[in-house]
Amino acid sequence: MKDSLVTIFGGGGFLGRQVAQALMARGARVRIAQRDLASAVKVKPLGALGQTQFVAADIRKPATVERAIVGSDIVINLVGILSGDFEAFHHQGAAHVAQAAAAANVRALVHVSAIGADADSPSAYGRSKAAGEAAVRAAFPGATIIRPSIIFGPEDQFLNRFAGIIGAAPVIPVIGGATRFQPVYVGDVADAIVNAAEQPDLHGGKIYEVAGPQVMTMKEINTWIAKTIGRDKPVVDVPGGVASLLAMLPGGPITRDQLAMLGRDNVAAPGALGLDALGVAPTPMGAVADKWMVRYRKHGRFAGRVRA
Repeated sequence: MKDSLVTIFGGGGFLGRQVAQALMARGARVRIAQRDLASAVKVKPLGALGQTQFVAADIRKPATVERAIVGSDIVINLVGILSGDFEAFHHQGAAHVAQAAAAANVRALVHVSAIGADADSPSAYGRSKAAGEAAVRAAFPGATIIRPSIIFGPEDQFLNRFAGIIGAAPVIPVIGGATRFQPVYVGDVADAIVNAAEQPDLHGGKIYEVAGPQVMTMKEINTWIAKTIGRDKPVVDVPGGVASLLAMLPGGPITRDQLAMLGRDNVAAPGALGLDALGVAPTPMGAVADKWMVRYRKHGRFAGRVRA
């Protein structure tokens, strides 16, 4: 990995910054390929002088992808969206990256998809992720595909989002309370991606479902968050009909597609290759989340400690 040039599409995002930092710790040179370069500036101080490059690229535009990959040894695609044109980003964009990586004869390609990628998924998100995986494998058969569960970490839009709602609302409203998740720590996902990129002979052509050590329902996750931040409030299950109405509201708390996704569990499949196969020990939420969740307590860092 030392001195290798690794191009990360979406490297300025929540997961991307962790991946970039892990790569630079191993001596790699990192090129961040991002639509909005202003969002990638946080990466620069994470490495040594001259260890980072930045290039404007939009995976929907093949010419920009090809330019970003020139001279690369390894390519990592982290681009994903939660709403919008899934087909353009998750399918066509993924194909553009894989095709350009193959044409450039790079040593390794790691494509990050998601648990729930399924051509028969009830959600457009899940179907587009499956289509993207198929396109990647067709263009670059030796690619490693990483499917994470819901990712948590200091800057996530998962634990932090729910903690903000719990702190502000008189009750804890839960949609899809029985749906099961297997939250995975962002640092573990980053290490898994870098390990896969570093050893394409071992991990290339395989699919890994990376998930944390705990399977929890949506209700259990919200209850855990409330306890962690010291907010003892009643948990209220939002009826399906009400959730459907909320999903129809512009700018509502949930989209129709996200509601459809909640119809299926988001856990690793039995027997699937996971973090252990990539040499990573999974981190429980309780071992690390308190470091940043403390700010949601009533008196922030000055509050008494709460046992999670």
